[in-house]
Amino acid sequence: MAEIQTLARGLKILNLLEQARSGLGTTEVAKEMAIDKSSASRLLHTLANYGFVAQDEDSSRYQLGPRLLTLGQRVLGRISLRDHARPYLYQLVDATGECAHLAILAQRQVLYIDQAESSAALRVESEIGTLSPLHCTALGKVLLAFGECALPEALLPFTQRTITAPAILGAQLVQIRQRGYAIDDEEYNYGVRCVAAPVQDHRGMTVGAIGISGPAGRVTLERIDDFGLIVRRVAAGLSGKLGYSDG
Repeated sequence: MAEIQTLARGLKILNLLEQARSGLGTTEVAKEMAIDKSSASRLLHTLANYGFVAQDEDSSRYQLGPRLLTLGQRVLGRISLRDHARPYLYQLVDATGECAHLAILAQRQVLYIDQAESSAALRVESEIGTLSPLHCTALGKVLLAFGECALPEALLPFTQRTITAPAILGAQLVQIRQRGYAIDDEEYNYGVRCVAAPVQDHRGMTVGAIGISGPAGRVTLERIDDFGLIVRRVAAGLSGKLGYSDG
């Protein structure tokens, strides 16, 4: 597949700056890239506008910018979260008999980053890398209730049980914060109920959500609060592993 030349040049500049401890000037970048100085200047200014490089006021030399540090920390955080969460996902499967899922917020949606499968013949799986809406999934409601993401502008219906009124969803989020877990009562898929709870790190920040999904015939309304307590307990254990303390 052919490269996008401008994007490729920008990435090559980042690689050059990564190797240059004292940074590089515009002329040096142009020479290393075998391009004219004006093109190098435009590329550097664009990268600087997005925080990927930073120019020293005294020397006018460019170095890698703070945006890369932020992205790197997020990537490391996600890897760490997934590694730490794996045994807790299996705890949920063992305790409930249902598939367990781990998700984070991405692109204002739920991003599934790991799961542990149930041994049941009839089970509810979610492919890793799948994106789902926030307002009608248990994992998404947790991210809305305990995170910093605003309510979606459009609460689209997926089943007749989907909450599409912002006021009703807002009131439910208050309840979720009070009891510590969220429920999806066939709101995203008919015949499927889900329960989820927040995962918090040493800063007290919600970095993800963990939960279970199962057929409505097994995850019944009579049992769903019991499942909620199990999920909340396991989520608290994972949060503690990440350094969270509610004291």
